[in-house]
Amino acid sequence: MIYHTEFDEFKAELKRRNWHKKLTNFMDGSIDVAIVKEFYANLYDPEDNSPKQVRVRGHLIKFDADALNTFLKTPVIIEEEEELPSYSRFCRLRLDPQELAAQLCIHGRGFELNADGLPLKILRKNLTTLAQTWSVLSFSNLAPTSHPSDITLDRARLIYDII
Repeated sequence: MIYHTEFDEFKAELKRRNWHKKLTNFMDGSIDVAIVKEFYANLYDPEDNSPKQVRVRGHLIKFDADALNTFLKTPVIIEEEEELPSYSRFCRLRLDPQELAAQLCIHGRGFELNADGLPLKILRKNLTTLAQTWSVLSFSNLAPTSHPSDITLDRARLIYDII
């Protein structure tokens, strides 16, 4: 269950980032599933070179940072005396997994550890309601995956930064 105050916070953050315009204004029938499938099929690279463009029906579709920011109307702002945007700087930080867990998890809960004792994932049931809401959005819209269950360390960083 999500409380109205948590929903208001979630909705306000969507509006602040202008994501509400692109994530909620699709008209029924405006998404051609065949084209979306073709995009993902052509995107696959067995060597995992992470391409920044793909061909769909003879057209080259770019989805690098500039193209995505233009589509989402979220300009990249580089602060004075900085060389990278704030999210790029954030990605280079080495965050303490305990700090991530403190922000995203119910009090007393945290990461499940692997055999070496390193953070592996956060179980969905251990997330706060707000973190669960953002994880659903991240799984379905921001960084789609075929396994939308537990939160990996990378996804936890993404949700932490959004919150």
